[in-house]
Amino acid sequence: MTWRWNPWLLGAVAVAALMLVPVLGLAWAASDGSAGLWAHLWANVLPTALLNTGLLLLGVGALVCVLGTGSAWLVTAFAFPGRRLLSWALLLPLAVPTYIAAFAYLDVLHPLGPVQGLIRDLLGYDSPRQFRLPDIRHLGGCIVLLGFVLYPYVYLTTRALFMTQAAGLLEAARSLGATPLQVFWRVALPLARPAIAVGVALALLETLNDIGASEFLGVQTLTVSIYTTWVSRGDLAGAAQIALAMLVVVALLLALERLGRRRQRYASVLRPRPLQPQQLRGGRAVLVLLLVSLPVLLGFVVPAAYLLWESIARLQVAGISPQLLVALWNTVRVALLATFAAMVLGLLVAWALRLAQARRGQWLAAASSRIATLGYAIPGTVLAIGLLLPLGGLDSMASRLLVVFGGQSQMLLMGSVSLLVLAYTLRFLAVSVGGIESGLARIPLSLDQAAANLGERPAGMLRRVHLPLLRPALAAAALLVFVDTMKELSATLVLRPMNFETLATWLYAEAARGTYEEGAVAALLIVVSGLLPVILLARAGAAYGVENAR
Repeated sequence: MTWRWNPWLLGAVAVAALMLVPVLGLAWAASDGSAGLWAHLWANVLPTALLNTGLLLLGVGALVCVLGTGSAWLVTAFAFPGRRLLSWALLLPLAVPTYIAAFAYLDVLHPLGPVQGLIRDLLGYDSPRQFRLPDIRHLGGCIVLLGFVLYPYVYLTTRALFMTQAAGLLEAARSLGATPLQVFWRVALPLARPAIAVGVALALLETLNDIGASEFLGVQTLTVSIYTTWVSRGDLAGAAQIALAMLVVVALLLALERLGRRRQRYASVLRPRPLQPQQLRGGRAVLVLLLVSLPVLLGFVVPAAYLLWESIARLQVAGISPQLLVALWNTVRVALLATFAAMVLGLLVAWALRLAQARRGQWLAAASSRIATLGYAIPGTVLAIGLLLPLGGLDSMASRLLVVFGGQSQMLLMGSVSLLVLAYTLRFLAVSVGGIESGLARIPLSLDQAAANLGERPAGMLRRVHLPLLRPALAAAALLVFVDTMKELSATLVLRPMNFETLATWLYAEAARGTYEEGAVAALLIVVSGLLPVILLARAGAAYGVENAR
């Protein structure tokens, strides 16, 4: 059987084609805009949005690089009290979406909030007019907030490299008299450059996808401009044109990430010897402990403690709102549907690539896999705008067919939960494909050959041999997709049906109205759900450390 008639490969190609629909739809929608519209955008919208977005990316990139790389090196190269706890606690900010961190800090640092109130009490002031801290609603505040929430992307990739690279090089530098700072700067940092590039790229893609934190803090980014152009002005062509400019920024980020990893090669060893940390005592140990604790404190402890406090106060006074329960059910329902769809399509793409390794057409399967995973690099707002025009046209055709066959004219996809589930599926399909491909890579190809020699067809081979072995990878990938879907805000704001609230949109609406106590419960539920994949990552890191310590 040649690859042309392989149904698995054809299915993978179809999934890749589905991923290209929003990109082509975006170009189509942008082409409907007039030349005058482009002139208006370039004169009034894009300069400010591009400048703010560029400065935001530069600031966040520098901050996550310093925080992530520095903390990864400190917990890997040195032993100090609390090191084991902090090695996984540094992952906790991953459970806090950026818009929730902004929601929390806006109230915590409000002139009438607890922080400024405590400072005034200590200084003997009675009114905010006598003393108040600078407002965080500006570009600098947004950079600091996003940096302390997104640094774990760099921490994860960089610490993994510090743990796996050959310890002999670092210990040789120590034996030659290099100070700890020189070992880090001259040996460890150059080796970690590819891992840093990957982590920074992931953090910057999350920065581009952010809409809540930027809007709450008054920063007009490209994402905020797309949303306001479509939702507030109803200008789809203008929103699509801004989204095209944003796709250029995404392409530049991906190119910079590849540039940072070029010509970087490592000698592989079967069981790398981990670096033996240096024991710190006294003032140095206290200083390192404080430095490593600061990102955890600001990125997770403060917003989580605030949400817990406000949620308890809200529940004691008014209980759980019925509307919040509806939003919770909506969130879980669409997350389950999107997770199921993403896992099915991800399994199709990954299995087609696995089968193609022993057949003709491997290049086509690999290309389909790469295209199918583009959604994670496309911001949710851009993806949503790209889906509107092609699916709107499909809806119009279906509506005409309904009338021809005696039915009533109605929209089937637009303004429906199905469109939201489709957007979530495309957005997080990369998580599903990546998790399943990683699981398949651990299964030797000899099992495939043995099953094929016994006359087993690909479908039976997948069902009887690989699916039982893939259960841990499938469960982990499904959990990640489910949690990412629960947290997604930008695509939900654009595509949700009328009067359809999720936890994220409920929180967004409450923050826009300034009723922070109402949104605290929804925010806390999202953070608690986000802790699940963080626990998985921490357990995986702990297991890896134990294995390499043997």
